[in-house]
Amino acid sequence: MKRHGLLISAILAGALGTASSAAADTTDALLGKLLAKGILTQAEYDELMRRKAVDEPVASASARAPNADASSASAKPDGRADSFVRTTDSGVGFQAGPVTVKFSGSVNGFYVHDSGATAGPGSTVVGGLASLGPDTSSVRNGLLPGFLKVDVTSVQNGFDVGAHFGLYPGINSVSNVGGANSAGSPTALSTSGIDARQTYLTIGRKDLGELKIGRDIGLFGSEAILNDLSLLGVGTAAGNSAPSNTSIGRIGVGYIYTDFQPQITYTSPKFGGLQMAVGVFQPLTTAGASEANSSPGFQGKLTYAFGGQGFSGQLWANALTQKHDGVSGFGGYTGSAYDLGGKLTAGKATVIGYYYNGSGVGTTGLFILAATTDGRKRDSSGYYVQGAYKVTRKLSLGASHGESRLRAARGEVFPTLVSKNSSTLFQSQYALTPWINLVGEYTKTRSEAQNGNSAESDTTALGAILFF
Repeated sequence: MKRHGLLISAILAGALGTASSAAADTTDALLGKLLAKGILTQAEYDELMRRKAVDEPVASASARAPNADASSASAKPDGRADSFVRTTDSGVGFQAGPVTVKFSGSVNGFYVHDSGATAGPGSTVVGGLASLGPDTSSVRNGLLPGFLKVDVTSVQNGFDVGAHFGLYPGINSVSNVGGANSAGSPTALSTSGIDARQTYLTIGRKDLGELKIGRDIGLFGSEAILNDLSLLGVGTAAGNSAPSNTSIGRIGVGYIYTDFQPQITYTSPKFGGLQMAVGVFQPLTTAGASEANSSPGFQGKLTYAFGGQGFSGQLWANALTQKHDGVSGFGGYTGSAYDLGGKLTAGKATVIGYYYNGSGVGTTGLFILAATTDGRKRDSSGYYVQGAYKVTRKLSLGASHGESRLRAARGEVFPTLVSKNSSTLFQSQYALTPWINLVGEYTKTRSEAQNGNSAESDTTALGAILFF
């Protein structure tokens, strides 16, 4: 730090002495260039940005009162200056000394009309996602509920540390039997649920990577849902007559839901465009079974980002494995899966391809319909392809198609078990303001059983989603 101290002190003094936002922006750019050229280390850059954050309010105050006596500035008995509050660079929040507090969130709502298949012996599909029964209308959340996330971060003893909390409230009333995302309850005097999906701490350094401990989104399948076009819309409606906190989107019709899971996960530094993550996870039980599993679940991720003039992209691969111990009346097995995907943006167009394959992991959600009661595993696979194009600065159009397949276990006789859920989606988005997108969608969903039973439903959605 000493080798650059005089130079940087002069830069900061010159910029802050003007009390000009333009000069401060120039300082940011200059420090960034010094970091990129290797003149500054990451630790030096972080320390200088911290000093600038603390010193800027002092300079601004001095500029507003040039004749004020410097000795009149308040100071603590130990000589340290009081902490100053300033706005954060992004999100909604503030910085008090070395601590940054940031709030971010989202709110959405859609009018959804769903036309289901006629219920009957030929349309029965256990695990099917196409709707059955008469037409329904609702005002509901899409694939995302609302959310409010709070991040409190700081640099302490050379480490970036943070506490993170995410609350996800829905707009629809739920029964609360089984949790915040329980079945819908569209009756008078009912209330919505608040899903506390995220509670985790982080500690890291750019040259060492980051350790996460707590509850957050998983690794396997995470890119699939985060890049899903229907994340900002509705997709497959499911339960539209009595909606819960979320719709299905493309969950179970192209990928298995990653879920928010208790974990201890390490993410490496970036080596060029390459980055990896590995984690130990709370073992999940098989749906419908009571397990006391002796081993945790394991997940891993590998991503590679690349780009050039006019294009950018990312490739990824994830994997998971978990042993399920046998218990009375239920056979043990080990479930494992992997997925592969890629995203390419060139000019106004973006294309995505995704594929997964697993044995004993089930379909729609992790370890749902994963095995028979005596531990015989069911194999599953799926994919989706997606494209989007920005017609104008505000208007974009997109489409996607995907399917999830499930095979009966060896020797299993379960005629109405789902064999495939698929959907085709068309979507338009219009950026009304930097915060608000207007969304229109049409989705056709089809479910098929092992014995040939099938059902189809059509969903139309119109609404808006806000991010801040």
